[in-house]
Amino acid sequence: MENKLPKVLIIDDDKFLLNMYSIKFSKNGFEVNSASSGEEALGKIKEGYAPDIVLLDIVMPGMDGFEILDNLKKNNLVPNAMIIMLTNQGQLADIEKAKSFGINGYIIKATTIPSEVVEEVERIYNLQKKTEVKQ
Repeated sequence: MENKLPKVLIIDDDKFLLNMYSIKFSKNGFEVNSASSGEEALGKIKEGYAPDIVLLDIVMPGMDGFEILDNLKKNNLVPNAMIIMLTNQGQLADIEKAKSFGINGYIIKATTIPSEVVEEVERIYNLQKKTEVKQ
């Protein structure tokens, strides 16, 4: 990782998972912020929070992950952030829909243990940073 801690915003309505992932990412050198709803997440971003990485669940009450993703993209709210879906939705239609928004990664919670989630996010983040340096 570089000198400054990468800022990650985790959006998930499951409080247990939100806490668990927050702890895992903090212990692995990330500055963590979390939101338990799309409305809360968008509020934090509109108030000036600029994450480097957004981890986003799909199935949530109120605003689902696709609505959040659409809002982020249409309003250019996190232009420099990597967006990684972190969800149990493993159907091809959901994956393709998420990819149509130009996401950076898609992780299925049910088949990935928390330490693997952190490793995959670090891999995607570092790969993206190397690509930016070359440009």
